Amino acid sequence: MSHPTPLAWLAVVIAALAFGACLLLAMSGGGRVDIPWIPSLGIRFELEFDGLAAMYALLATGIGVAVFTYGAGYLPIHLHHAHRPRDDDRRFWPWMLLFMAAMVVLACAQDLIVLFVAFDLTAVASYFLIGFDRERRDARGAAMMALLVTVTTAVLMLIGAVLLSVEHGTSSIPTLIDVAEAGPVTTLATLLIAVAALAKSAQVPLHFWLPRAMEAPTPVSAYLHSAAMVAAGVLVIGRIHPLLALEPMVLDGLLVIGVCSIVIGGLLSLAQDELKQVLAYSTVSQYGYVVVLYGLGGPVAAGAAAFYVIAHAIAKSALFMTAGTVILATDETRLSRLGGLVRPMPLLAAASGAAAMALAALPLTIGFFKDELFFAAATERGPLTGIVAVLAAALTLAYIGRFWLRLFAGPLGIEPHAVPRLLVVPILVLGVLGIAGGIVVEPFARLAEAAASVTYGAPVAIHPAYHLDTRPENLMALAAWLVGAIILVAAPIRQPIVTRVAVLGGRLGPRRWYGALLQGLSRLSDAIHGEEVRDLRRSVAAVLVPTGVLIGIGFLATPSAWDYRIGDIGREDLPVVVLLGLGVGAALTVTRDPGRLRPVLALSVLGFALAAVYAVMAAPDVALVAVLVEAVYTLVFVAVFAVLPLSQRAAASAAHTARRRRDLAAGVIAGIGAFITIWAALSREPSQRGDALELIRLTPQAHGSDVVTVILADFRGLDTMVEITVLAVAVVGATSLLRRGRSW
Repeated sequence: MSHPTPLAWLAVVIAALAFGACLLLAMSGGGRVDIPWIPSLGIRFELEFDGLAAMYALLATGIGVAVFTYGAGYLPIHLHHAHRPRDDDRRFWPWMLLFMAAMVVLACAQDLIVLFVAFDLTAVASYFLIGFDRERRDARGAAMMALLVTVTTAVLMLIGAVLLSVEHGTSSIPTLIDVAEAGPVTTLATLLIAVAALAKSAQVPLHFWLPRAMEAPTPVSAYLHSAAMVAAGVLVIGRIHPLLALEPMVLDGLLVIGVCSIVIGGLLSLAQDELKQVLAYSTVSQYGYVVVLYGLGGPVAAGAAAFYVIAHAIAKSALFMTAGTVILATDETRLSRLGGLVRPMPLLAAASGAAAMALAALPLTIGFFKDELFFAAATERGPLTGIVAVLAAALTLAYIGRFWLRLFAGPLGIEPHAVPRLLVVPILVLGVLGIAGGIVVEPFARLAEAAASVTYGAPVAIHPAYHLDTRPENLMALAAWLVGAIILVAAPIRQPIVTRVAVLGGRLGPRRWYGALLQGLSRLSDAIHGEEVRDLRRSVAAVLVPTGVLIGIGFLATPSAWDYRIGDIGREDLPVVVLLGLGVGAALTVTRDPGRLRPVLALSVLGFALAAVYAVMAAPDVALVAVLVEAVYTLVFVAVFAVLPLSQRAAASAAHTARRRRDLAAGVIAGIGAFITIWAALSREPSQRGDALELIRLTPQAHGSDVVTVILADFRGLDTMVEITVLAVAVVGATSLLRRGRSW
């Protein structure tokens, strides 16, 4: 039952090889890839393994090795408990590997469009991983919530990228940092990107998706929701920070959101009883630290933010795996029913204790230095920021101390089962790493310096070390430990307060707004769908009218990139003008004549007139196809009307009269939209870039006389075959229904 599958070991090996490759790149000075991707838009597939990329790529792959190893032992037990086959892990490991690859690409991306694609790819992979237990409704809902929040806000990132590209003529991040200046467009664009990044890092008020995502298996929580996915948001902020710093108000906004996330996440973590919920809300709080540091700005804050990400990833992933191991060993998820596990599980208690000490910033752990750097950056801003930093660190000690002590201290709550070593060894490795970082901090400091230099845009130096003196950082650390210990032991006073905060958040918080918004959108969708499917005219109008409205909005909101031109009409153009006029007259006849035969004939005249236009414009092959299609359509229409009962004819005629005004409005809106689009396209000078010239050059090789012929033969032929297949299936289904005497 607990033996890992070959696919799991393959994933571990791939993660280890990826970590080794990233480590070699980091030690050799990095590398760069820069190739054309979409030349017509000036977009390049631009990747660079710089300091920021090295830090996040090493975290994604290094923590990935530990979590994948843990998952190799965890997943068979998880599948067994869910009564699912062992080979269901084929739906798990490919998505984990894809997520890791997307994180590495995201870390290295030097183009905003590449950044957006990798950013969205992490959301898609996380959707399938959070919803891995698809038979459970809660898992499906959690996956959908995470997808909607992160992907919807990612659209804002795309809009911001387009705004910056249009404003400055490039989507390359290094180029934008060099040429961009403060201004309304740049500020708006960077704000949109920052919102997407903050949503990804589960910052208030878009934090509610992360606790719900704890429905995922523990390896997903330990990887995505501590060291990878939520880290993607602050990664983006770190990458574009020089652009954000152009407007001080943007940094102030980050500072406010970070402080709110620290406080709200910390209080809600203290209020939780579910193991993974405690850690989920603590992640909201912990990444609030990083956002605060980016809001503070400056070299010290940039270095502290990078170091904080490293320390948090090591400690939090170990604690998430601890929660998963305890749940599997005791079949219990609530802190209040557990305790005393230090005696039956001493190795797990020691390993997770080291991780908890690191997150609580106790001495001789890597976490001590993360708070030292945090305090140093906060005091540069002023005493008020320093006080907030102390309270934030105190909250961390309180909720992490509560988590570990309720699990391992006190009397034994539930006797645990034996668990495989693979569920303890990765935690032990990360715990030892957290202690090692508190003794030999230089490698982590140098990694953080390289990342911070990219964020700040200039060399950054940090010097974490132990100092036995009364400098402000030490005094702030002592104050944080004292206040945190008071909060921890004052449970009778603390719990009623944090419980009320949690209840109030449940009643008025953003998760409730999310539910109300979804319900409203669902009702609106049902109403629109009910109107749309009443008849074919409404279905067509549902497509044409919104299209026309959007085109009109775009026309009014976008400055014209070229003039709308009116050309001269020469003698050689008269046949086309006459044929188009005939088509217009036929179209009006179709819409206004209440009869049956005349509209059909007018419709055929419209089609034949356009076919004649194709012939005059030297496209006889297209004209021949159009004549054939119009002839068949005319025969079909006449045949249908010939067998239509008189009562239905009268009803159709009456309905046609009643719908005339609505159809007129829909036609006018759609017609104006199409007219604006076509006129704009014809007024524009032909582009010399793109694929058009290449297609013309390759036309003889496709055995065609012109591009249109080749496209019709290659694409329309396949499309027609699919349409014929659909019609054949529909005919078979309709015939079977009629033979059984059923009516539609």
